[in-house]
Amino acid sequence: MHAAFDTESLIASLGALGLAPVQVASRAPDRRDYLRRPDLGRMLDADSQAVLADKARDPCDLVLVIADGLSPAAVNRHAAAVTAELLKLLKEAGIALGNVVVARGARVALGDEIGEILGSRMVAVLIGERPGLSAPDSLGAYLTFDPKVGRSDAERNCVSNIHSSGLSSAEAAFKIAWLIREGLTRRTTGVALKDESGEALVPRLAKPV
Repeated sequence: MHAAFDTESLIASLGALGLAPVQVASRAPDRRDYLRRPDLGRMLDADSQAVLADKARDPCDLVLVIADGLSPAAVNRHAAAVTAELLKLLKEAGIALGNVVVARGARVALGDEIGEILGSRMVAVLIGERPGLSAPDSLGAYLTFDPKVGRSDAERNCVSNIHSSGLSSAEAAFKIAWLIREGLTRRTTGVALKDESGEALVPRLAKPV
């Protein structure tokens, strides 16, 4: 929970994938305030709002946010690998990725403000989950259609337990891409979108006899 968020290595890894991420921060000035004041992690600071407003162009299908959350270690270890797998699947599906944003001091809902400013039809947030006894480095992904400040958790889909003993990067990316594609097609996420990606994942991962 208190591990440092290695943004330098993350940005270098994303750069190797051909991405040029934008860096932003929440209104939580430090880790202590982040943990004590969850509300601050849900709001961009003024400088970040200005940076994103300057980046806003035409509306896009998807904005990808990679955020430290409650386990920066999970993001350090898994986010780049999941992103690499996800990019291939998005390309296959013909889904245009807009900006990629690296967010410090972030809660899940920070993605709503980011997506709204950038005019994205959907936001995908890769974020470190609360460390548990069995998985201190678990990554989660949260998908929200038509992101706007004030969206509720019931309006999101979640893919969780992405770590070495849980979902692999390839499995997680497949689920995330499926939810993105279906969410954009059906114009909804959350309780109205049931995750049926497993039915398609099994034959895709099956080895030929």
